Amino acid sequence: MLSLVPWILAHPGVTIPELAARFEIDERQIERDLELLPMCGLPPYTADRLIDVWVADDGAVTVRLAEYFERPLRLTPAEGIGLVAAGRALLAVPGADQRGPLATALEKLEDALGARGGVAVDVGDTGELERLQEAVAARQQLEIDYFSFARDEMTTRVVDPMRVFHAFGEWYLGAYCHRAEADRLFRVDRIRAVRPTGEAIAPERADASDELDDVVYTPSPDDLRVTLRVGPEAAWVAEELPVESVTPRAKGRVDVVLPVSAVGFLERLLLGLGSDAEVVAPREARSIAADAASRVLERYERAS
Repeated sequence: MLSLVPWILAHPGVTIPELAARFEIDERQIERDLELLPMCGLPPYTADRLIDVWVADDGAVTVRLAEYFERPLRLTPAEGIGLVAAGRALLAVPGADQRGPLATALEKLEDALGARGGVAVDVGDTGELERLQEAVAARQQLEIDYFSFARDEMTTRVVDPMRVFHAFGEWYLGAYCHRAEADRLFRVDRIRAVRPTGEAIAPERADASDELDDVVYTPSPDDLRVTLRVGPEAAWVAEELPVESVTPRAKGRVDVVLPVSAVGFLERLLLGLGSDAEVVAPREARSIAADAASRVLERYERAS
């Protein structure tokens, strides 16, 4: 969406079909993004603090930025470098204009910071990204070697690649997995090898890819639901993980209900959060963190 705004501003009257073609996403997603843009702004969210979006009957799109964009922005060096890094990541999004307003602004900012050519952004490309994108475009089946972080195992799978997208700082492949006989998501940086099978994806499965959303994790009814009580230092859990509910508690703590598809993920999360989180329910999950910590300590003692 952040790449979308400068492109529309630089091309007044561009239509929704043209935007969909430019950014390699479907028109429905473009429409959803445009519906969300008018809700973006700053407190107190009055008219002068929000972005205006108009879509004409012929599909032509016009964007007017909120007034706060017109004021000069004053940045510290650290803020400037952070902005350059975020901007460079946006330019890696398919459809971003490498010579457009964003690219020009970043060059000026890098010059002001004395960092021209000194900022590199890694968006998770392991070298297989381009081959995966080509397979999606050609609707060609692949065999991949994939490391499952949750299960700590390497597997070989035949997949029908349907979508490659970037979310939460990582690239993902959405595909039908013949081993699981279901749709699955694979992190691109965990795909160790890619081999074409020489088979084409079945037409009905390829057509179904148009209905997929770029969602990293969709909980199933059978997934474990864990209630975590997290402190202020771990409040990011409620914002960055796919929690199903958030209940405020005393002293800035909150209870979140988190669906979990693999216990390994929950173990690593709890070990990382430490004393900033505790398992409230279910009862049988309360010992997960302690058990994981004991195993880690045992391995450490054996190694030393």
